[in-house]
Amino acid sequence: MKKVIGVYRNKNMHWVGDGFPVKNLFSYDRLGQAISPFLLLDYAAPYHFDATTAQHGVGSHPHRGFETVTIVYQGEVSHKDSAGGGGTIKTGDVQWMTAGAGLVHEEFHSQAFAEKGGLFEMVQLWVNLPAADKMTAPKYQAIEATDIPVVKFDDNAGQLRVIAGQYVEHQGAASTFSPVNVWDVELSAEHVENIFVPVDHNTLLVVLKGELMINATQHVEDHSIVMFAKDAEAHIQIEAIQDAKFLVLTGKPLNEPIQGYGPFVMNTKEEIIQAFNDFNSGKFGVIPVQS
Repeated sequence: MKKVIGVYRNKNMHWVGDGFPVKNLFSYDRLGQAISPFLLLDYAAPYHFDATTAQHGVGSHPHRGFETVTIVYQGEVSHKDSAGGGGTIKTGDVQWMTAGAGLVHEEFHSQAFAEKGGLFEMVQLWVNLPAADKMTAPKYQAIEATDIPVVKFDDNAGQLRVIAGQYVEHQGAASTFSPVNVWDVELSAEHVENIFVPVDHNTLLVVLKGELMINATQHVEDHSIVMFAKDAEAHIQIEAIQDAKFLVLTGKPLNEPIQGYGPFVMNTKEEIIQAFNDFNSGKFGVIPVQS
């Protein structure tokens, strides 16, 4: 079985804008190349918002050099960007946005969700772009829940959604710039599944809800990540102590320098300075105003 080399838990919440109460479960500024090509993951655990006519979320802000992946579990997020991408991400949907050479975007609770109120829950993952693709044209992939392949486990034990990459013979819905797997998993209490991952990938398990026993020895609670050795072993044994929801993230490491500051992730300090200059001079464009 694949060796566990680290378990990290964060129960401290902070606000992103006024619409996203998140816990940062991992970040490249702490873990660096060990999690490449992944950069960051914020989890907005279930949080109740009262009905309102106000707009809650994050206003216009820039990105360059990576991709954002938004998975909505409860509620709805409306997105618009300066490259023409946009739409409403509903429960079960995924947005895969390639910032590439640069754009500005905004993310708010949808008007329908805001007016009704209720529980809101989502994940946002940042995926690094290879150096050769950092200045690619921005792209927007709106992936509806019905387009995501679902693998059902035996004995009604749960399921695995293949958002990106491949699981058994199922091909993920998202297109990616480097080899990555993003699997969204639910596992019922007292069930065990063996998950097989590529041996040449960095592998992370992100526990959103419940409790797990990994490889029959490592107990892991919610709001935690598990890091695994990049060894010759290919499988992880996962037992649910309680009903659990978690992500399995694997990716072939880019093995390139990571230089980030705020909303930009590039390879050198000079490229970060250029990103700020380009943004400040208006080269990222503006979000179209709807009449």
